[in-house]
Amino acid sequence: MESVITISDKRLVDQQIDRTVRSTKDKLLRFIRSKVSDNGDAEDILQDVFYQFVESTDPEEPIAQVTSWLFTVARNKITDWYRKKKPQSFTRYVADNSEDSLDEFIDEIVASPEQSLEGSFFREAMTQALAELPEAQRDVFIMHEVEGIPFEEIVKITGAPLNTLLSRKRYAVKYLRERLADFDE
Repeated sequence: MESVITISDKRLVDQQIDRTVRSTKDKLLRFIRSKVSDNGDAEDILQDVFYQFVESTDPEEPIAQVTSWLFTVARNKITDWYRKKKPQSFTRYVADNSEDSLDEFIDEIVASPEQSLEGSFFREAMTQALAELPEAQRDVFIMHEVEGIPFEEIVKITGAPLNTLLSRKRYAVKYLRERLADFDE
């Protein structure tokens, strides 16, 4: 059984935090790296976890089961990281020399004014419909459909069983289809 941090002396609190960080750092980093492929991002997430740990350590309100708490915070930070993850910039795929030009792509990318307007209406309606979903359904839908995270990873990130996630996504899709039926015509 884990110890509970209940120390009133600031120096002793700092020592307990230091021991906890040292004893859990490698396990936490392996856990985060199993979910996040970029080592730099994994280390940033680990730093955020420990920052939250230090900020949350209060001798008056001890953290029971510190390791479990740290892994929960890590899982939440990973979920936040996936939510905030920005799509890759198109310019990353275009070489930086003067021979290359985006002109050849412009005709394919630019839509007619009607298509642009319809697309903006759809995006607005989709954003509003997503906001109406329960948070758990919205999170699973966005992680799987928008961010392309496989269900196996979502299970690891959220800790929810696979069947629960599948059910949440099914309800989200059903609601979104009904809510956005006008755009299907």
